Amino acid sequence: MAKKIEAIEPIQPFPTRKNAAAYARVSLGTDHMLHSLAAQVSYYSDYIQRNPAWSYVGVYADEAKTGTKDSRPEFQRLLADCRAGKVQVVITKSISRFARNTVDLLAAVRELKALGVDVFFEEQNIRTLSAEGEMMITILAGYAQEESLSVSENIKWRKRHDMEAGRTKPVKVYGYRVEDGKLVIVPEQAEIVRSMYDDCLSGLGCTAIANRLNAAGVPGPTGGKWCGGVVLDLLHNEKLTGVLKLQKTFVEDHLTKRTVINRGELPMYIIRDAHEPIISEDVFDTVQAELTRRHGIGTVHESEGVAFRKKLVCEICGRKFHHTSNGRAPTKYRAWICGGRDKRTGTNCTALTIPEPTLMKAAAEALGLDAFDGDAFSERVDHSIVRAERRLTFIYKDGTERDVLWEKRKSWPYSVIGFEKRIGRNICYSKCGKGNMSERRRKKLERERKESESNG
Repeated sequence: MAKKIEAIEPIQPFPTRKNAAAYARVSLGTDHMLHSLAAQVSYYSDYIQRNPAWSYVGVYADEAKTGTKDSRPEFQRLLADCRAGKVQVVITKSISRFARNTVDLLAAVRELKALGVDVFFEEQNIRTLSAEGEMMITILAGYAQEESLSVSENIKWRKRHDMEAGRTKPVKVYGYRVEDGKLVIVPEQAEIVRSMYDDCLSGLGCTAIANRLNAAGVPGPTGGKWCGGVVLDLLHNEKLTGVLKLQKTFVEDHLTKRTVINRGELPMYIIRDAHEPIISEDVFDTVQAELTRRHGIGTVHESEGVAFRKKLVCEICGRKFHHTSNGRAPTKYRAWICGGRDKRTGTNCTALTIPEPTLMKAAAEALGLDAFDGDAFSERVDHSIVRAERRLTFIYKDGTERDVLWEKRKSWPYSVIGFEKRIGRNICYSKCGKGNMSERRRKKLERERKESESNG
């Protein structure tokens, strides 16, 4: 019996319209650029709605956003809608409009491709779902990233050339307003600034100055309340003396756009008599010296132990030891602890903590001195290795070494140990604060204090 073969023709599915959207972006917020963005939005709205195969979803547009960053809100919203199945087709002008970072571009395109979303780059005439789409995008994205680097370097060169020539766009600061490209004094604000400097020289701190201004009903630079940080910034701002210091910060990388403080990596430019001063340079310098003095009082510089900074190396993990303290002067407890003992980073080095008095005693012994001398230590010792079994190896700058053993404290001293008789009761000022104490407990603490002093 002969076989019979019957072909079943496929049923043509009912044509469905795909949800289409467009993405547009401009990197500057100027009127010209915003007009260009409006034109792009209008063009793509009409372009999508004229295609019968597409259902118009909208245009996602980022204003004044750079293509090297992924912090573009509309771009992120577009990706979220694609993941939710709301968009199947994305149209954009060019690869550089979509992203100038090759890694970010390929990651976004590949994710959308896996979701079945087709991205059409109009200028390059590339569709990501086509066979050659990803290869062409990889090549062209590299060009787009290099173009971004070139543009960034050109902008940096132009800005630095302007700085060298003394041409700069003034940045508004409290006490001034910008008028015709120059800083012009605002009289009422200038008086407030002068009063801040007078208060600082009379002994008031930044928080106290801020509280005085708030109590007097003086609005802050943005119209709100004053705080100590804002006052400190004004006390450090050289613009108030008529001086402009340019390139105090710079952009580290053209992709991340991360701004860092210029600590000598690039030249800085100072323009004197750039505008009318509010504060004289003599007063400004006096205030800087006073702020530096106050800073020194409240830090570890009270102790010669600052000489150990960045010179103690842990044998176990290789990290540097750093300073730690407990309590307040004059009986503050100071010690040096390994940087590897940090719960936040998940590291837990087993190196012992060294009390600062013990460390000073060991250093004095290594230097052959009766008492520790910070200057002598800095001059003669290159670094010290903190080893196991309470052993310190001092490496001198001439290449020689010396090992010194240090003794463990029998007890950690309290931040403040002092006993008083108040209202017929024994009061102890300890780590846990004020509280009543039995005679037995008091004697125990007194015994521990004496042991600490004898071992210190």
